Amino acid sequence: MSRVYSWIGQVVLYAAFAAVIGVFTRWPAYQHLPPDHALVKLSFIHHGQRLQECRQLSPDELAKLPPNMRAPMSCPRERSPILVEVDIDGVRVLRRSAQPAGLSHDGAASVYQRIEVPAGTHRFDVRLRDSARTGGFDFERSEVLELKPAQILVIDFNAEKGGITLQ
Repeated sequence: MSRVYSWIGQVVLYAAFAAVIGVFTRWPAYQHLPPDHALVKLSFIHHGQRLQECRQLSPDELAKLPPNMRAPMSCPRERSPILVEVDIDGVRVLRRSAQPAGLSHDGAASVYQRIEVPAGTHRFDVRLRDSARTGGFDFERSEVLELKPAQILVIDFNAEKGGITLQ
């Protein structure tokens, strides 16, 4: 008799579990974006410029090094942080600084940000600094684009394509 109750209990628990899953497949309703909005994604991984240039070691400096460490050039590994700014229609919506990855700060800096904007025509001004200078920017891009509802615009950095790209 207890075996029958065990089977009935399992059926009830499985049915309750299936009902919970069924409810959550329909509720709450998820909407990725409001119907009249587009999405701008700033997403890139980039190596900043080296903070110091390579230099030739003198013969005295080389003589002080162990024989297996006598490379004629000394190249510090640390890289510059990345600074990125995004203006949409003349309003600054993002200013982000990203530090290089790695224990020696010699890796790539990565930036990811989602920005929801109303669909329509917008002017995008994107600026990026990847050097150690304190003012100005190394790369700039301004463009007027028409965004449709639910369209996704990706702002990326690709040195091979000339810098900042808007796709």
